[in-house]
Amino acid sequence: MKCTHLAQVRPVRANTPDGCEECLKTGAWWVHLRLCLTCGHVGCCDSSPGKHATKHFHGTQHPIVKSFEPGEDWGWCYPDQLMFEPAPDPSLEGVLGPWCDASPRLAFRAPRFASTGRVYPPTPAVQLQMSN
Repeated sequence: MKCTHLAQVRPVRANTPDGCEECLKTGAWWVHLRLCLTCGHVGCCDSSPGKHATKHFHGTQHPIVKSFEPGEDWGWCYPDQLMFEPAPDPSLEGVLGPWCDASPRLAFRAPRFASTGRVYPPTPAVQLQMSN
């Protein structure tokens, strides 16, 4: 399965490199951070009380985020519910080299529970090999 939103990824700089933009304004706390690859918004993950990264997606329709945690290199497409490892890199030739060249990359389809429709973190058991 291919992500249909990769063209919206841009080279971005974190608007608030010290943390979640909304949490910093209100004095709230977060668990993990996500960086919007369309505009540079930094929001907190869905394990955080504010869930600001997801709220940013719903408010802007900016589809792809990447982890803004040290040592992590993965991304997430909200509409396609795909996880990328490594995260899309807009600096590569062809805008998003991993999906335009012969480099092996992985995408993950997030499993859902049929009763609730909730998405749970992807696991290696549901890996899909990206193809050109």
